[in-house]
Amino acid sequence: MDWLEVTVRTNTAGADLISELLISAGAKGTSIEDRFDAFSEPTDATQWDLIDPSVIEKMDEDTLVHAYFPAETTSRETIESLRARLAALTPEWLGFDAGKRALEIANVREEDWAENWKKYYKPFRVGRHLVVRPVWEKYEPQAGDKIISIDPGMAFGNGTHETTSMCLGLVEDYIKPGDTVLDVGTGSGILAIASVLMGAQSALGIDLDPVAVRVANENIERNGLSGRVHAQVGDLVKGIDTQADVVFANIIADAVILLSRAVRAHMKPGGVFICSGIILEREQDVLDALAEAGFTVDRIEHRGEWSAIAAR
Repeated sequence: MDWLEVTVRTNTAGADLISELLISAGAKGTSIEDRFDAFSEPTDATQWDLIDPSVIEKMDEDTLVHAYFPAETTSRETIESLRARLAALTPEWLGFDAGKRALEIANVREEDWAENWKKYYKPFRVGRHLVVRPVWEKYEPQAGDKIISIDPGMAFGNGTHETTSMCLGLVEDYIKPGDTVLDVGTGSGILAIASVLMGAQSALGIDLDPVAVRVANENIERNGLSGRVHAQVGDLVKGIDTQADVVFANIIADAVILLSRAVRAHMKPGGVFICSGIILEREQDVLDALAEAGFTVDRIEHRGEWSAIAAR
């Protein structure tokens, strides 16, 4: 079996916590590389000569937590979910600083890995009508199907992650014919595309990552929606003058909290704000921010360790 080595840069305080997080995400094992261990004085004086000073000098300044995932079955959604969970481990929430929390991939080129897991990504149904079809797979439509043809490439959003699938379910329940939609953190564009397929008049996707925006616009074109859906580079809603009936934000808890006040200026009266990417431990923080911003929660869904919230 080929293994995908995922390394997270942290510090001594955060190492054990991050090791547990990686195991919970599917890692088959972890190891911790920490300069602090090498500098700590041995309790047994006979151990003093066992550590070569040159080895210590070569060790990284950060504490490194290495985790090993099966390369063939670990999807990009798993890795992007990990990135979101790491980003949520802020000092304010943890009560201590867990360092950089930056994630790196080794042992296989990310592009090769992104191609490799495609064989495990098959068409699947979300909710009553929406069907997600990878562009390299055939699917025989059933009566009433709304098919999203998608190639997530190097962008988040193939529909399999709990946060995305919850949002797709909410698309079916909240989108009305003629709605305008704003999708903040659009990734592959899957939610914007799904919204128009379910009857929205138009949708605008925003993402900070230019690669994601390119992927989203390619998917929009694949679905024949270039005239009604568009994706562009942006930082949350800064510089956007759109007002929408429904706003999606499938990002992370801290970003949803930041967005909760600013997004009201981009919503029509009675509009719905659907947010996800929220780990259960941060759900109350998001609910408090929404209440403070004047939202009333209409619905909360849970799947795995994640929450999705619809608020008006």
